[in-house]
Amino acid sequence: MALLIEIYEQQYAVLTADITSKIGKLSSCVGNSEKKSLIVELENHIEEVNELLEQMDLEVRDMRQNEQPRLKTRIESYRVELGRLGQEFKRARNMNNAQDGYHDRIDLYDEGVNINEEQKQRLLDNSERIERTGNNLNAGYQILLETEEIGSQVLRDLNSQRETIQKTRSRLRETDAELSRSTRIINSMIARSLQHRFLLSLIGFAFSVVIVVSIYISATRDR
Repeated sequence: MALLIEIYEQQYAVLTADITSKIGKLSSCVGNSEKKSLIVELENHIEEVNELLEQMDLEVRDMRQNEQPRLKTRIESYRVELGRLGQEFKRARNMNNAQDGYHDRIDLYDEGVNINEEQKQRLLDNSERIERTGNNLNAGYQILLETEEIGSQVLRDLNSQRETIQKTRSRLRETDAELSRSTRIINSMIARSLQHRFLLSLIGFAFSVVIVVSIYISATRDR
């Protein structure tokens, strides 16, 4: 029995030393995966120590009465030591969680800053885009005004050209009328000229006949 108690005490010493070492590591642990692994190991070790103390209690009950008080006092001191380690474990875990919360808040703050910077950059980009759009609209409006002015000038030119064409058409109609009148006059003059020629020819023929007749008569008398 005494030998078994000594084995339990050796196991207790090894486990509590490991618990103390892991609590120190947990206090300075940064990574979440390592922290979770340490917490699981510490919880398992504390559970093993509790089971080990229960086994020691059972073994002490089977020992002689004169040896039980001394061993029970020793086991009770082990329980107190385990309770102290449990409190240190809780403090280390809570402190680590608080640090994680602080880092999480810092990360959230950084993310907020990044978001604000990103929003600021987006606002700047949107402002530049709006400014470019405004400039494009102003340029388009200026082009529209110029186009409207050019269109008005073209319309004025077209109206002027239409008036010129209308005047030209009027002149052409007047010229055509004059040509028609001139043609009629020329045709009338040609007709009169032909009539005069015919009359002259007829008169000439008549004179010729008269002369021939006169000559014939004169020749007949001379015989």
